[in-house]
Amino acid sequence: MLAKLSEGIACFVLAFILASLVEYWLHRLMHASARIGERHRDHHRRNEGQGVLWEFLDYVKGSLVVMFLMFFYSWEAGIGWFLGALLYAAFSAYAHQLQHENPTKCFWMKMPVHYVHHKYGMWHHNFGLAVDWWDHVFGTYKPVEWLTQEELGQQPRGFMELRWR
Repeated sequence: MLAKLSEGIACFVLAFILASLVEYWLHRLMHASARIGERHRDHHRRNEGQGVLWEFLDYVKGSLVVMFLMFFYSWEAGIGWFLGALLYAAFSAYAHQLQHENPTKCFWMKMPVHYVHHKYGMWHHNFGLAVDWWDHVFGTYKPVEWLTQEELGQQPRGFMELRWR
């Protein structure tokens, strides 16, 4: 019983971390390929998220097949893997929208990398959406003084005050 639970927890953690890595590399690929990144360039022009729900649905739709892979190994691994990937998709969708609307609330990062990526037109830096781990690992993290009067002058809002749909 404990071994099965450990298997599920390990798969949950692994899926969460792997999803963040895949997201990082897909974002980099969108900046490297004109064909793949067409929709992404429009996102940069508009500089806004789709809303948490639509971001979440895009992430899930793009990874649904992979989310079920571990069920071929075991139920416990499958449930852990599925939930880890699903939770990361939800967290990433929320973090992406938050960085577009209220970046000062991204307390888990020293600097909201996706916000900075857009604000300073960083086509080759700061590719993380929800986390900045992989930017540090792969040398694409570029720190800047991001907290300016623009951010400090925004009306205070809560963590949940953002576009959900």
